[in-house]
Amino acid sequence: MKRRSAKETRKIISRGIQLLCFLLLMLITFCVIFSQNDIEAIYTAIKTLHPLALFLTASCAVFYVCAEGFMIWYLLRAIGRKPRLAQCFGYSFIGFFFSGITPSATGGQPAQLVVMKKNGISLGDATLTLMTVALLYKLVLVLTGTGLVLFWKDGINTYLGSYISLYYLGLFLNLLIVVLLLLVMFHGEWMEKLLLSAEKTGIRLRLCKPSEQRKAAIHRIVTDYQSTFRFFLSHKSKILFVTFCTFLQRCSLFLLPCFIYRGMGLDGYPALTILALQASVYISVDMLPLPGSQGISELMYHKVFAPVFTGSTLTASMCITRGISFYFLLILGAAASCRTFCFRNRTSPHPKL
Repeated sequence: MKRRSAKETRKIISRGIQLLCFLLLMLITFCVIFSQNDIEAIYTAIKTLHPLALFLTASCAVFYVCAEGFMIWYLLRAIGRKPRLAQCFGYSFIGFFFSGITPSATGGQPAQLVVMKKNGISLGDATLTLMTVALLYKLVLVLTGTGLVLFWKDGINTYLGSYISLYYLGLFLNLLIVVLLLLVMFHGEWMEKLLLSAEKTGIRLRLCKPSEQRKAAIHRIVTDYQSTFRFFLSHKSKILFVTFCTFLQRCSLFLLPCFIYRGMGLDGYPALTILALQASVYISVDMLPLPGSQGISELMYHKVFAPVFTGSTLTASMCITRGISFYFLLILGAAASCRTFCFRNRTSPHPKL
């Protein structure tokens, strides 16, 4: 049996620690939520939800992930790649899973790059495609957050209360990411310097050995990246279309509490207000260094939606919203990841030397 290298062992230990932290945070979150509420009353409130509302909620959540897969598929086809749509859906679910279990969602894109590379997509094309999707995702979030500040400032101040500073922090961090992504995308040489610096750091930490081949590979990746970026600049209509798709994707997740609110037979708050409140929660927690934004998402939901959902329906709606928009999708992402990283690795033939 082949012995694992020290690097592989460290990677396994690191993933194990991340998983334990994720499970511990999830356990603490559940304990805090249910210790202060009547579980039987919550269960009774959940049962009042109309089956159609539950179906629409789950459909919107799945659409949210699949929309990213569609955008990856569209951009790759625009640059001459021919991936299958179902394959790109898989990339999206894998990205969601690894983003959900790592702090600040840092693990999603690296996992996607690994799978895309295995499927024959060059790292330059894959990197720029994922960066474009990430940039537009953050840009739409920043525009939404800025729009709320400009046109509904009194509303977010009232509903968010003591969490308003967290909202502005989230808006600032997302804006910072947009600016950094734009700088890297418009200055490909910066990306090469960044990758070479990361390589030097890895060598100093003894995570890898010096290699001229690796430096040449990094240069090829950046060259490929820049040529793809020039293609996108000359096809602005495609970027506008993906931006529109990103807006629909974001709205699909913001709509979840609206379906739950109506599905529980509640009335009094317009759908636009509920959608804006859910958007404010996502903007506030999106960049926090917590796996899946666990804990703080639930706390903010309780604070922000307290006037909207009454009595036990507040916790019940939070359980359904988070359960479907995060845990349900996380399970689907875990299944897609296992199928890709475990099942295929066992059944695929060994490569010829």
